[in-house]
Amino acid sequence: MIPDKAPKEDVFHGSEDLKKEAHVSSFDRYKELYASSIERPDEFWGDIAKDFFWKTKHTGPLLQYNFDVTKGEIFVKCMEGATTNISYNLLDRNVHERKLGDRVAFYWEGNEPGDELTVTYRELLQSVCRFANVLKSQGVKKGDRVSIYMPMVVELVVAMLACARIGAVHSIVFAGFSAESLCERIMDSQCSLLITADGFYRGDKLINLKLLADEALQKCRDKGFPLDKCIMLRHLSKEAEDTSQSPPAKRACPDLQVPWNPDVDLCWLSLTRAASDECEPEWCESEDPLFILYTSGSTGKPKGVLHTVAGYMLYTATTFKLVFDHQPDDVYWCTADIGWITGHSYITYGPLANGATSVLFEGLPTYPDVSRMWEIVDKYHVSKFYTAPTAIRLLMKYGSEPVKKFKRDSLKVLGTVGEPINPEAWHWYYNVVGEGRCPIVDTFWQTETGGHVLTPLPAATPMKPGSATFPFFGVVPAILNESGEELEGPSEGYLVFKQPWPGVMRTVFGNHQRFETIYFKKFPGYYVTGDGCRRDKDGYYWVTGRIDDMLNVSGHLLSTAEVESALVEHEAVAEAAVVGRPHPVKGESLYCFVTLNDGLTLSRSLEAELKQQVREKIGAIATPDFIQNAPGLPKTRSGKIMRRVLRKIACDERELGDVSTLADSSVVEQLFQNRCGAGV
Repeated sequence: MIPDKAPKEDVFHGSEDLKKEAHVSSFDRYKELYASSIERPDEFWGDIAKDFFWKTKHTGPLLQYNFDVTKGEIFVKCMEGATTNISYNLLDRNVHERKLGDRVAFYWEGNEPGDELTVTYRELLQSVCRFANVLKSQGVKKGDRVSIYMPMVVELVVAMLACARIGAVHSIVFAGFSAESLCERIMDSQCSLLITADGFYRGDKLINLKLLADEALQKCRDKGFPLDKCIMLRHLSKEAEDTSQSPPAKRACPDLQVPWNPDVDLCWLSLTRAASDECEPEWCESEDPLFILYTSGSTGKPKGVLHTVAGYMLYTATTFKLVFDHQPDDVYWCTADIGWITGHSYITYGPLANGATSVLFEGLPTYPDVSRMWEIVDKYHVSKFYTAPTAIRLLMKYGSEPVKKFKRDSLKVLGTVGEPINPEAWHWYYNVVGEGRCPIVDTFWQTETGGHVLTPLPAATPMKPGSATFPFFGVVPAILNESGEELEGPSEGYLVFKQPWPGVMRTVFGNHQRFETIYFKKFPGYYVTGDGCRRDKDGYYWVTGRIDDMLNVSGHLLSTAEVESALVEHEAVAEAAVVGRPHPVKGESLYCFVTLNDGLTLSRSLEAELKQQVREKIGAIATPDFIQNAPGLPKTRSGKIMRRVLRKIACDERELGDVSTLADSSVVEQLFQNRCGAGV
């Protein structure tokens, strides 16, 4: 699986300076540790577990599991018999045992430049204890579910860790989601309390979050699930709060009209002012639930992915430490939103478990100008930077000048997350942002995996642009064909995993049968990712996208991501999305949506150039049948392209299903109007 030697050609290496202090300093060392993690997983993870506090120790094997549906119920257990508390390990352990109380936990950077806050580990611990006491005063107890619907503020971290401290299960809903989406998640998880904020700015757009929260609660009531407690944070209010009235009369944003229901609503600041800053943690069993996070389902109904305490803590802490090669003097910045799994694992749990100092960013990469991210990098001397290919491609459109206005000399490691990164964006990120000296950790993982499963290690792994390279410790990937046979050597097919790692999901909340059907039924004995993958002659893994984003054209399996990458390499194209459209002869034809750079139009000559580009990059079999101008693409609020919608547009089908997560629904009608090949 892992090659004897790393290839010497067409690869990029981390700097020698990075290797000197790295946790994993060479490819040979990676291979040694990887072999240990597979052959002796109990010993490998047991050594890591020694760094954490356990009220009681585990008994028996560290990992127990069944991945084969033909042999009974699917299950994974990690450190059964152990008790601990993840909030204690992230905060009390760092403050009292590691003496890091005065270390900065977060530099909070608001939507507007100059809106900032610094929070130490000691301050964060006190805030979490206060809010944990608030939750208890409202009757929240171990095992209860709490819904959190907040912008990217420090209080969001406080709320989730306060839940963890008392053994409650948090269910965070991205603040860009609609009231209907919030209602659906509240009802599915049967939450007993909602935590929200008055509102927030996304760039120059004001979002009245409380209004949306109230709408969601009304929908819950209408559907027979009355939720009668809502704690609201006054985020946009800068004046000291007058606790004699709710809401207060003075606000920093006079345009924000905050609805208030005295029978339901409670004031965050009023409650926390009256609470003690000491709270004994609830000692939880290793497999007690920690959080539920909803992710899209193939049926359109979101799945409540459930993660548990001990295994998730071990895995996020370890992946963060090794994948970003965390060092004590680092300042780390993940640009994701905590409403997604990346923010759970690599803004909150992983960094805090390591005593890291992080940037917590509320704003947009292009507001108030396209240099904002690099300004923040210089301001806080960020050394480890983690963002999405979508953001990189967005910033590429504006060229290198906005980047080069700032030094960025503090940067040591760059990372990508969310989707495979096309080689052109990889090279721009490496050469322009990192100036050719920062390795890029191109991480593949999912909400379900809890943390990185395929990833380079910055000082150890030779990098190939666009490849997630090799498995993380404890992860055993395989590539299967349609018949479920394992493929050896260079091959392409279904990406699966043969055994669990501590951080893998345990079930779909309230529906274990759905969990087994989605992830284990197709290929018994394997966890099925739903992604396609290619392994090259050097053993590198290249994730090709969701299996339903792979097309069978005249008997040839084509990756839409590969075609998209070829299109984006053309200087005229800013972004591309490719879907399949039924074809009477070939089975499927390639229908391509292209967003052009400013000022350009899709002429016949440019269309011919793009087809030739794909033909040259991949082969004649991949020549697009249709290329449509797409001034905008249908994306979720997290930036992911909704290819399900694009397939409907390509086939001129107006029944789109649930599009509540679209960031801008107006682009859909525009794309229908721009359709090409209608009636074909």
